[in-house]
Amino acid sequence: MTECAGLERGDLSHRLADARLTLVDAHGHPLASTEVTIEQTRHAFGFGNIGFDFIDWLGGPPASGEPSASEVFGGQAPPEVERLAEDWLGLFNNMTLPFYWRAFEPVQGRPETERLRRTAQYFADRGVTVKGHPLVWHTLAPEWLLELDEADVEQTIRQRIRREVTEFAGVVDLWDAINEVVILPVFTAEDNAVTRLAQRLGRVGMVRLAFEEARAANPHARLVLNDFDLSADYEHLIEECLEAGIQIDALGLQTHMHQGYRGEDQVWEILERFSRFGLPLQLTETTLLSGELMPKEIVDLNDYVVDEWPSTAKGEARQADELVRHYRTVVGHPAVESLTYWGITDHGAWLGAPSGLIRADGSRKPGYDALHELIRGEWWLPETTTATDADGQVAVQGFAGRYRVTTPAGSSEVELGAGAESLVVEVGA
Repeated sequence: MTECAGLERGDLSHRLADARLTLVDAHGHPLASTEVTIEQTRHAFGFGNIGFDFIDWLGGPPASGEPSASEVFGGQAPPEVERLAEDWLGLFNNMTLPFYWRAFEPVQGRPETERLRRTAQYFADRGVTVKGHPLVWHTLAPEWLLELDEADVEQTIRQRIRREVTEFAGVVDLWDAINEVVILPVFTAEDNAVTRLAQRLGRVGMVRLAFEEARAANPHARLVLNDFDLSADYEHLIEECLEAGIQIDALGLQTHMHQGYRGEDQVWEILERFSRFGLPLQLTETTLLSGELMPKEIVDLNDYVVDEWPSTAKGEARQADELVRHYRTVVGHPAVESLTYWGITDHGAWLGAPSGLIRADGSRKPGYDALHELIRGEWWLPETTTATDADGQVAVQGFAGRYRVTTPAGSSEVELGAGAESLVVEVGA
């Protein structure tokens, strides 16, 4: 039986808080018949996007002189980056930052730690949950790793995991521990030392290496197994890892849709299949295009190359509609804890595709506005002013998340979980 048994698709009752708050002053006395303003400040659900565009702005140029992570991804930081950051923060609360090893440590022993830390800290200070992506991946492994012998490759990977997880602890405590393991031992697009190690250790051995090293470095970290292959092969890998006793905190499911929207039925079926493991699901990489779609016959999306790939009015209308449908479907499934869209802007977007929510010139697409109306409108409790009763109590009903409660005596923030609960909240000075 899946987690969503008994719930109909589209039912969001599992996301809603129904709280009764007793407001008290600093001495514990109830604030009876007192005016109170209630304002939602954050969703519990993780609405995410990548933060690649902000690294050069916040972190500065790479000290090594090598291409930065944002350049490897697709281009330089976009124009009007401060305005872009405002748009980003106006919609999202989870950020994925690139720890692709080739760009992060282009020269062995000279990692770009400070650049990434400054970027992560900027958004963490603004209430954003920051995720590192990924600790282990065959693609974009550093070329210098090929020069090491087999034993040194494994030791260096282990050291890399421990270093990043330790040095970013407290700022980045959520990691894609290992990426795209299903294809890892048979990956042939480029020669790399990670695939060679996987051929010796096997898929489960590689997952164990990544998770156990990261867990030892930061026992409080949440570690995700992430993959684009959503077939039975991924399910089998998960089964093997769990049977081997590997502690996985969440399962990552990539849903790049450059070839068209998968549709509610297919997305729901995917969520149902992976919810059977009883682990939280993260939709880690989602894209929907606002221009011409990639041909269906393309197997590897990286093989599709065009000179220009513009966003169009018709495509933008389609993207806006599909975004809302997709988000409603995903948020409607109780196993899902987050959905990360892969790109805020078309500037430097992956594969050059018109997949962003904001055009390359900085103007918002209809898709951005549609998501804003959903996430910060329909699914957001607007600022409300009411009064406590004779016992100092007030009811709050809205989406689970963080709320600010303000009275003449002071203010406080409180986390409200889904379901019914009663809390005492001190708001006295």
